[in-house]
Amino acid sequence: MNKPYQILLDFYLLIPCYNNLEGLIRSLQSVSYDHTKFSVLIIDDGSKNAVRKEDILQHINQGFPVEIFRLSQNQGITKALNTGLQILQQKNNYKYIARLDCGDICDINRFYHQVNFLETNPQIDLVGSWCLFKDFSTGSSYQYKTATEHSEISKGMHFKNMFIHPTVMWRADAMNRSGIYPEQFPHAEDYGFFYEILSNGKGAVIPENLVTCEINNKGLSLHHRKEQLRSRIKVVKYYGGSNIYKLSGVIKLMILMAIPSKLALQTKHLLYGT
Repeated sequence: MNKPYQILLDFYLLIPCYNNLEGLIRSLQSVSYDHTKFSVLIIDDGSKNAVRKEDILQHINQGFPVEIFRLSQNQGITKALNTGLQILQQKNNYKYIARLDCGDICDINRFYHQVNFLETNPQIDLVGSWCLFKDFSTGSSYQYKTATEHSEISKGMHFKNMFIHPTVMWRADAMNRSGIYPEQFPHAEDYGFFYEILSNGKGAVIPENLVTCEINNKGLSLHHRKEQLRSRIKVVKYYGGSNIYKLSGVIKLMILMAIPSKLALQTKHLLYGT
């Protein structure tokens, strides 16, 4: 017998963590919302030292609920995220799912803006925001801006991921149509996942910097950049619509593969640096 569907929370915040307790705490300290209306689900992806609730709560003043699920060994971010989504699919007490990565910092109004946006725009299933990429060790940063309306987002997705993963929030029931993160696109699972949501619904981007994303030279995106670009090419080929846009997007990504990661990052700082 199915349990009665009863909304108690506005959203769950899903955070994967692997050997980064310091970054996790910094991210949680930036989260601001009515603590009775959301909960945090942390997936400990087999960290060397297990993430413990008592190590976290002593650093959080707001007292919002925190749930931790530990994988017995490190299985990678896609498995960690899908484990989180599968746990959330068993719950029936929330409207939306939001994402955040360890080390990234939320604007104080982020979740208020995103919940309000989805409440007032029922045609939108997925919402992201602009963000600031920042190297906390040097202070250098650059702003990441994308189109904000669905029609332009759909075109732009052929050339780059229009949604920065730690900025997004989506409707829980959208997963009934999109499923969980696709596993066939290593290091670009979010790109495929967002495409799945957009294939069955609409997306939007709030034109405000609602998240500051950490530039980490040892992070997954830079460390696996070429593999990520190869996966992004597969995503565009698989999900792309117009043949012209699809071909143009693939050519752009192939050109990016020939550019060293350090040069690509320096170029972003020169073009968009603050």
